[in-house]
Amino acid sequence: MKLRPLPLAFALATLFAGSVQAQNLVQMYEAARGYDAGYQSAKAQYDASIAKADQATAGILPFVSANAGYSQTQFDNKTGNNIVIDTSFGTENAAISASQPLYRPANLATYEQGRKQVDIAKAQLDAIEQDLIVRVSSAYFDVLSAQDNVFLIREQKKFVAEQLASAKRNFEVGTATITDSREAESRFDLIVSAEIGAENDLRVKRLALEVIVGKAASDPKPLARPVVLPAIPLTDDAFWVQQAEVNNPTLRQARLGVDVAKLETAKAYAGHKPTLDLTASYGNTRYPGGNASSGFYTRTTAGTVGLVLNVPIFSGFLVQNQVKQTLALEEKAKSDLDGVQRNVVQGTRAIFFGVKSGLGQVKALETAEISTKSALESNILGYQVGVRINLDVLNAQAALFVARRDLDLTRYNVLLNSLKLRQAAGVLKPEDLDQINALLVK
Repeated sequence: MKLRPLPLAFALATLFAGSVQAQNLVQMYEAARGYDAGYQSAKAQYDASIAKADQATAGILPFVSANAGYSQTQFDNKTGNNIVIDTSFGTENAAISASQPLYRPANLATYEQGRKQVDIAKAQLDAIEQDLIVRVSSAYFDVLSAQDNVFLIREQKKFVAEQLASAKRNFEVGTATITDSREAESRFDLIVSAEIGAENDLRVKRLALEVIVGKAASDPKPLARPVVLPAIPLTDDAFWVQQAEVNNPTLRQARLGVDVAKLETAKAYAGHKPTLDLTASYGNTRYPGGNASSGFYTRTTAGTVGLVLNVPIFSGFLVQNQVKQTLALEEKAKSDLDGVQRNVVQGTRAIFFGVKSGLGQVKALETAEISTKSALESNILGYQVGVRINLDVLNAQAALFVARRDLDLTRYNVLLNSLKLRQAAGVLKPEDLDQINALLVK
């Protein structure tokens, strides 16, 4: 029997490269960015936080108002001779007033909190964006892995079918036992079952990708063959931990949360402090037909400038209890920060060693692929000359396909974990997908 396995590199490129619907990783990400509900929600929250921060600015800026009015007054004046004199006059008034806070520590703390909230929203948006990159990439590689599994099982099915036909022919001519034929039949039935399961798994993985990117029936482009993984600057775990402690968006949020809690405490303490405002007003009152004391046109203009000092004396222990509350919440925020920092450091180190281990596995599996392929060729030759049985060939062939599948899966994991490592360090950007995109079939 002649060995005729289709080369995996050629087969995958032929199977997927010609699809008019095939899209690369960057295209999938761009589609997800405009479709994913979580990312759109974070963007809206960021815009809302900017608007809310601008609202807090009002507490340190001048407040100006204007008003105008008209009234008609009528009264009866009864004299001692019982003579009633009816008198009526109109009043027109207009005024403008302004106030400028000079010393309001609570307002200033609120303004600073607004700026911090914008920074928190930006960190949240960064975290969502980085998570979207990883989610799209994970779903993308899941589909590729499922496609590889389907392809390899189908190739295995073809080979098992050839082995089954050969075993039946050999049994008919008396050169093989019924055992070889039954074993080949059993292996063929098992591979058919595996094919059904693999096809369903691919269908589920494709649906999961479609949910993220919002595009139905779109195929991801596979890795071009031969695969050469890009260099990943691992250095050491301390380098990535240092990056994470500075840039990780979750850690940034926790630090900003402590700052906001401290400002809330400052606002509570401000309840003990006086406030000082600069006020000014300018008004005009007219009596076109005279007033109660004069029958002639009268006009009055007044302008004032002053300072308003408000000194709190006693508020029923409200301020004291607010201070206690905010101090406790400040301690909570600090504890939350400690917990987040420990998790980020531990997670970063775990991902770092995962990438490092994965690179070592890739090299080992590349060697295993070569050796299992050689073992398969040797078993086929031995089968042809009668020193190997059909089961030996089937086992060697299965080992080759398992090695190829495991190698591709490990490559996908290394590429995905390299993105997760940058995510943990807080430096993951959409541009980082370009390097992986360059490895895909054009």
